[in-house]
Amino acid sequence: MNGERAGLVPRALEPLPLGALRPRGWLLDQLRIQAEGLSGHLESFWPDVAESGWIGGAAEGWERGPYWLDGTVPLAFLLQDAPLIGRVRHWMDAILSAQSADGWLGPRQDMGTGRYRPLDPWPVSVFVKGALQYHSATGDPRIPPALSSFYRRLADQLASTPLFDWGRMRWPELVLGMEELYEQTSEADLLALARETCRQGYDWDRLFREYPYRGRTGRCAIAMPTHVVNNTMAIKGGALRYRLSHDPVHLAGTWRMIDLLEAYHGQVTGVFTGDEHLAGRDPSQGTELCAVVELMYSLEVLASVLGDPSLVDRLERIAFNALPATFRPDMWAHQYDQQVNQPVCQVVSDPIYTNNAPESNIYGLEPNYGCCTANMHQGWPKYASSLWMRSPASRGRKEGLAALSLAPCELRCRLSGEEVYIRVDSDYPFGEEARILVQASVPLSFCLRIRIPDWAEGATVRIQGHREMRGEPGTFCDLDVDVAGYLEVSIRLPMRLRVETRYHGSASILYGPLVLALQIQEEWRQIGGTLPHGDWEVHPTTPWNYALVLDRHRPERCIRVSRGPLGATPFSPDGAPVRARVMGARLTSWGLERGTAGSLPWSPVIMEAPLEPLCLIPFGATNIRIAEFPTVQGAESQETAIHDAMP
Repeated sequence: MNGERAGLVPRALEPLPLGALRPRGWLLDQLRIQAEGLSGHLESFWPDVAESGWIGGAAEGWERGPYWLDGTVPLAFLLQDAPLIGRVRHWMDAILSAQSADGWLGPRQDMGTGRYRPLDPWPVSVFVKGALQYHSATGDPRIPPALSSFYRRLADQLASTPLFDWGRMRWPELVLGMEELYEQTSEADLLALARETCRQGYDWDRLFREYPYRGRTGRCAIAMPTHVVNNTMAIKGGALRYRLSHDPVHLAGTWRMIDLLEAYHGQVTGVFTGDEHLAGRDPSQGTELCAVVELMYSLEVLASVLGDPSLVDRLERIAFNALPATFRPDMWAHQYDQQVNQPVCQVVSDPIYTNNAPESNIYGLEPNYGCCTANMHQGWPKYASSLWMRSPASRGRKEGLAALSLAPCELRCRLSGEEVYIRVDSDYPFGEEARILVQASVPLSFCLRIRIPDWAEGATVRIQGHREMRGEPGTFCDLDVDVAGYLEVSIRLPMRLRVETRYHGSASILYGPLVLALQIQEEWRQIGGTLPHGDWEVHPTTPWNYALVLDRHRPERCIRVSRGPLGATPFSPDGAPVRARVMGARLTSWGLERGTAGSLPWSPVIMEAPLEPLCLIPFGATNIRIAEFPTVQGAESQETAIHDAMP
């Protein structure tokens, strides 16, 4: 039917209802830190949430309130935090009760700033995501009809006023809500509206077929298609169009977009540069926090639609590295821009960024711009919600459950009408072993699918302590299991050192899903704000400009890894449970430029100083760091002596 087939292409993996999964271990601790930090307190003091136009206040009535809600809803229900649940319920009650007679949801015009056009569907699309999560957790019967009414109003509007500004660029967010509501209501008009929204939206597929943005965006080239957050949201657009059209050509567009963004703007942490616009591969360029959490969410959606394990590989690399590194460990402050090579965070009169302000990479309440203050909350909760998904029966495979990421958690759901309980015990990603305990009240037979990361050579899966099988990297290990009361599955994902060649021939070191970075001793200087939500510069108290001795093919010959106990704050310099020792030499010729690490020297470099031992810790545990290193010329010939000399 050439794009007009009835219904949606089914998801490869189906998300579980919000609340079916509960975090445990370090992940539970991390969500509690988030709730005790900015996420759980913004509503009490930050006007753009506390006095949002969405709940009848006089402050910003555009995207910031919905952003906060979209992340706080899953945080509240994952923690079963009664006060936080009460706050999001207050928001839902206020917004739903104020719905216009014609169906419009939220303010018809942002009276707080007056910057944005009236009847803008873009911020409503963000609210829809939060509302659908709330409905998933509570079953609130008001939500489906309220959303249906809004979409009927939007259909009328698009007939005379096509998509504009941010909504035109971010049309996948609009389509996502329509598709998810259709899965609940089967209202055919929603699919017609979704197709029209795709038609009016910006043609991302065409842009990436003839991709022009192959380096740092200059000021004269700044435009909506170079805005990094627009790109990270758009990545899921091809898969959403495929669900509507049933035409695989749209999937090819998704992979093309990911590949090109990685090739020209990719960073070792899995994100793309964008400060605020695409900025090439230089590790001194920044990445906006909104881009980090939106790329994570797009990957979660894509993993559900496509079921491809490689998408989760990238998701984990972002979640365990870029995401925690952009927060102060107590999550009372965040950066706007994060850098891979970030030896200092300070106000700079002439910043390196394309168009961001001098304070863009300090840690604070609202550095540079408040969109990230509002939007940062979704990162950890949505990752936690996506650890497991339901796997429908397909091609001879039984219905079952898929473990996408082996962080500690527990879940309850129904298979074949019967309740199943699963608990994951692990220190992953800081440890390489996990144990899955499965319980069922009646005998059940189903498929247990365990993702094996692409880096996990030699992965093993053992059932009930005796039946062992190999896990193929980059696939799901599918186990047909019969559970009669209790079943135990043990997984080992060997975490080996590996080296990626990066910008100017530099080297980045990875250990399993963790990027390792130089630990730089730091001094925090409060430069503004009121505690606990102050504004901070972070300055180094130890050198940072090192070149490493490294065997790129056999890094274990030059690096020693040690693992310590897992505490309550693994994403902090003092609490990092993984540490590595390596030898390096200072490069006195490599210094600061424009307030950050200067241009990365081409590797290999000639040694300028004696070798000394260095400590590397996970990127996500750092606040200042180097993670793309020059390498020392000819040092490989000394590797045995160097290894023996290491402490």
